[in-house]
Amino acid sequence: MKTPENLTIRRTGAAEGKSLIRLAGLDSKHVPPGDFLIAEVDGEGWAAVALESDEVLADPFQPTAHLVEMLQLRAARVREVESPELVRKRGLAGMAAGAARLLPGRRRRAAAESSA
Repeated sequence: MKTPENLTIRRTGAAEGKSLIRLAGLDSKHVPPGDFLIAEVDGEGWAAVALESDEVLADPFQPTAHLVEMLQLRAARVREVESPELVRKRGLAGMAAGAARLLPGRRRRAAAESSA
């Protein structure tokens, strides 16, 4: 049995996915619409979770239970962070201010302006 050595978890869309189609076929399911989190081991998709529906696609010939659990936890966090309620609570101004602090050019300009 192959164990995960090079694990990548990334976001992907249903339109992108040869890996998703392959997983759905192995799992006897259809690929639901929307975005997914996919776990790839050595570049091959082993499991995926739909962000909207939480539907799981997994390779039944690989040990994926731990990957599915990890994907579901991460998907729940993504849904929480991207929820419309949270966006409304924070407000666009707060989000924009937070994003501006992360931009490296903004820091340099702010430092230059304050020292002048």
